[in-house]
Amino acid sequence: MSSTPIALTIAGSDSGGGAGIQADLKTFSALGAYGCSVITALTAQNTVGVQGIFDVSPAFVREQLDSVFSDLNISAAKVGMLSQPEVIDAVARAVSDYQPKYLVVDPVMVATSGDVLLQEAAIDNLRRKLIPKATLITPNLPEAAVLLNCPRPESLADMIAMIDPLMALGASAVLLKGGHLASDRGNNQAVDLFHDGNTLHQLESPWIETRNTHGTGCTLSSAVTALLARDYPLIDAVRSAKEYIAGAIGHADQLNIGSGHGPVHHFYRTWS
Repeated sequence: MSSTPIALTIAGSDSGGGAGIQADLKTFSALGAYGCSVITALTAQNTVGVQGIFDVSPAFVREQLDSVFSDLNISAAKVGMLSQPEVIDAVARAVSDYQPKYLVVDPVMVATSGDVLLQEAAIDNLRRKLIPKATLITPNLPEAAVLLNCPRPESLADMIAMIDPLMALGASAVLLKGGHLASDRGNNQAVDLFHDGNTLHQLESPWIETRNTHGTGCTLSSAVTALLARDYPLIDAVRSAKEYIAGAIGHADQLNIGSGHGPVHHFYRTWS
């Protein structure tokens, strides 16, 4: 019997089901990987916004990490919302101890609604202790600006100028997501920049006009993670994940979820 690809998400819970742990597990399932989870925070959240955050203790985060890593053959892990510096420490130590083959870090800082999800004191810990261990980081433009302590980019040239400083943070590869630039400027194309450690790739996809984009960042990073767990080469995992998220956004309006920013359609390939 061949081994089952197992992907781990280390992130916060979204009670509305569109982002965080819930989006990650849906994505893993949609893309053929078995999903397990370590919950770092509970959010009271819906399509309108985040009403509350309850942090899980660093000790219990570590207990969850020990539990899944000691029993499951996890080949790829992704890290999402880590709101406390001490939780980042716990995750970074566990990653060093267990050394999953692939680690995708999505530096979740701001929800689609604009709510801040990451404590200020945690940002430096993320830069110094976790990002250098990553196979891939997947910041959007506001997150990249925070990581680099610089203005948010306003052009493709500004995005390109961010790549070397982002690579200098220590990750093996960077996927800089340009969706905010397309939405701000009414562009027909959403351009992402992917640096694989050697070459800069410009990845384009049609811009899709919809308000139902809740969980797009979580979904993209978890799609890459699921495909890495299935032994896709990194560039192929990134390209296929972009194709998947474009389809999930393109079919989002088929769902009728909530009154705010609804979720993308994780199962658009299988639901009739």
